[in-house]
Amino acid sequence: MKTDWKLAAWGGACGAVLAVIVILGLARYGLLPGTGDGAIHAYLMAHPEILIDMTTKLQDQQTAAEDATRQTAIDKLGMKAFFDPKVAFITGPKDAKATFVEFFDYNCPYCRASNATVKAYYEKHKKDVRFAFIEFPIKGPDSTAAARIALAARKQPDKYLAFHFALMAEKKRADPALVVEVAKKVGLDLKKLQADEKDPSIAQTIAAGHALAQAANIDGTPAFIVNGKVREGAIDDDALKAMVKG
Repeated sequence: MKTDWKLAAWGGACGAVLAVIVILGLARYGLLPGTGDGAIHAYLMAHPEILIDMTTKLQDQQTAAEDATRQTAIDKLGMKAFFDPKVAFITGPKDAKATFVEFFDYNCPYCRASNATVKAYYEKHKKDVRFAFIEFPIKGPDSTAAARIALAARKQPDKYLAFHFALMAEKKRADPALVVEVAKKVGLDLKKLQADEKDPSIAQTIAAGHALAQAANIDGTPAFIVNGKVREGAIDDDALKAMVKG
């Protein structure tokens, strides 16, 4: 997720500080009638929930603005950009009216938290929804290494999604050893996997995924685009149903 939602705790603290500064500033310049710094301080200390409400409101406004910018970028790109086989693993009917796109990192805790919901949705709708799974490794060298092996696994398409969901369900960090272990468990041909990982197109696909994310103003994982509408962050069944309904 967006650097763990841009270090949400830090953002919340900064928001609270900003809220205090704004309130005290208004009081100092006489824009809050009948109050002074001391009275405001006392009131805020007695009602700290006000700061929480203000911080939440500020964060919600920032998120809404970012979502609007992201949606505009995606609308401009068009959905065809996300269903490019040079970037995404694509499955489902070509003429499906419904679409599902995910940008992910195998070491993203929010991607893992969303895995059961995504897998269940895929199993239920694999015959009537067009899916695109896009590697977006942003969690360091292990994530890039995992993405490389996963992209090599696409060369064995009948096993790829079993591998993908199994790896995303792991609790341990997805380093190369774990990725190969999962690949073996799901029945991938390891010799072919190792050979395919050396293909220069692997690095090109990762670069293309990053470039597409940048063009779409997507800067965190997971990011979902369902029927053309974008959402960053973990999803559960209710959140996905809301996205599907639009």
